[in-house]
Amino acid sequence: MSDLFEGLKQKISGRNVKIVFPEGTDERILTATARLAEENILSPVLLGNIDEIQAKAKELGVSVDAATIYDPATYDGMDELVAAFVERRKGKATEEDARKILLDPNYFGTMLVYLKKADGLVSGAAHSTADTVRPALQIIKTKQGVKKTSGVFIMVRGDERYVFADCAINIAPDSNDLAEIAIESAKTAKMFDIEPRVAMLSFSTKGSAKSEETEKVIAAVQEAQRRDPSIVLDGEFQFDAAFVPEVAKKKAAGSPIQGDANVFIFPSLEAGNIGYKIAQRLGKFDAVGPILQGLNSPVNDLSRGCNADDVYKLALITAAQAL
Repeated sequence: MSDLFEGLKQKISGRNVKIVFPEGTDERILTATARLAEENILSPVLLGNIDEIQAKAKELGVSVDAATIYDPATYDGMDELVAAFVERRKGKATEEDARKILLDPNYFGTMLVYLKKADGLVSGAAHSTADTVRPALQIIKTKQGVKKTSGVFIMVRGDERYVFADCAINIAPDSNDLAEIAIESAKTAKMFDIEPRVAMLSFSTKGSAKSEETEKVIAAVQEAQRRDPSIVLDGEFQFDAAFVPEVAKKKAAGSPIQGDANVFIFPSLEAGNIGYKIAQRLGKFDAVGPILQGLNSPVNDLSRGCNADDVYKLALITAAQAL
């Protein structure tokens, strides 16, 4: 696990990447950002009441001297943020609306990222996923050619590393969504020095069962191969056919994936969420994420049950995405 993050630290250090933390008075956020600043890995931007943040840091015995602190209620550049927000929302918000909305630290922080005053955002220690993701979808939006954001987990156990997607966002992806998730997940894998070998999962392997669900995955495989033929990608696979060479020989003899897949695309959120939690709890894998992919700038969501180490790690991932 440490190797994964040591590699990210080397990529980020000295690049002055600025990451916004909207939950500036949260103990876990302050502990993690103090560590990030002390190690000179990135430049934290904390949001909230300045006196409260400094008092909380003092109480915890950590330093926020290296962090930039903004209070949305007293921020000097609010007029610029309001004007940009009104323009970005294209008639869906008046100036008066914008002034109220931008007092919300997630919206305020997302605008800092949108206006390139910061490189990425990490929230969710005290906010729901919707509170974190909604501003990102409204303001930062998805990259050109990407219709939906998706959520991946990097599954780590010793030297093993795998990518599982989508385990966080899209409840019932169609074949085009699955193709897009596969392509974006391959890019995420490379960020973690995983050379992607992508398996599109189902309860069928190469036509062993036929249903609307299996046809959706077959269509997704064809679409992903059409969009990016450079990716090693195949399906539809049952998990064992994608992961166990002996099973692959029997069930998918002609496939470029011979039990050596490392990026697994689940056919639904239900399957993905159950799958990663089984690997985490029964297989003793560390599940790093969810990492949101497909956005113009990185925004990532913590679990409300996170600890300071989780915040630290997700900040490293967000900074690496920003590069």
